[in-house]
Amino acid sequence: MVAFGGGHGLAASLRALRRITERITAIVTVADNGGSSGRLRDEFSCLPPGDLRRALAALCADDRLGRTWAEVLQARFGGDGELAGHAIGNLLIAGLWQELGDPVAGLDMVAELLGTRGRVLPMSLEPLDIFAEVIGLDPLRPDETYTLSGQATVAKTRAEVLTVRLEPERPPACPQAVEAIGEADYLVLGPGSWFTSVIPHLLVPEIADAIIASRAHKILTLNIAPAEETDGFSPARHLEVLAEHEPRIRLDTVLVDRAFGGGDAHLASYAHSLGAELVQADLAVRDGSARHDTLRLASAYAEIMDCLPH
Repeated sequence: MVAFGGGHGLAASLRALRRITERITAIVTVADNGGSSGRLRDEFSCLPPGDLRRALAALCADDRLGRTWAEVLQARFGGDGELAGHAIGNLLIAGLWQELGDPVAGLDMVAELLGTRGRVLPMSLEPLDIFAEVIGLDPLRPDETYTLSGQATVAKTRAEVLTVRLEPERPPACPQAVEAIGEADYLVLGPGSWFTSVIPHLLVPEIADAIIASRAHKILTLNIAPAEETDGFSPARHLEVLAEHEPRIRLDTVLVDRAFGGGDAHLASYAHSLGAELVQADLAVRDGSARHDTLRLASAYAEIMDCLPH
């Protein structure tokens, strides 16, 4: 099973998927340029470790040791010194990369140390940058197009995102990630920030080609509600922009929270146009926040993957 994404959305999916199987590979975006990840990326010219760290933490076991390791990875240094704000896991990963000179070997070593239930890989072995074409950025010029740069900026924009692209434009894929896609029985895209965590995988040619060529069952998991960069988007619009960035994409299942998808009359027909069955389920946490409930999401995945060997 291969899950694509970055940040909190991928972590939510991984926490659910690990309840079904331990044969999971997470393929993670590497365009983050903010916070601790951005600082380490700039200082050491390395991949941004933050989203990779979150994926590793999400795959830690549910026993006491696993939960402790997950908390340690996510913990941040306080104070006002040079280490302030850095996640402990980011420093561990960056230190191993510096020592081993191999991003994949470093991630595999962290995974072995933590006893994770699955493997975490970057989508590319070089750090990438996201650029977005948007409209509505300037209220005085609502129809004028602007270019925003950087994942941290694009993810928080309230302007309407039209398209995103990567620099370098055709980045090389991580070979182990391409191999994992080719061997997968199931591919899971989303949830997550649509333009900065989900779509970027389709902009890496070797990753996109491998997804298109794969005979695996392809599942697209929509968010509980629109995020900042997709503010005002209907569920069907999420599918539309995905297909605009990769017109060859075909899916088998589109999974959506009943409250979000139920009011969109066009969602089922758009899902069908991409070859997919629409599955609606109660997926949100009960506190009303826009987050997936791990057990509910795991149950929905298990129903879709009812023939998956454990």
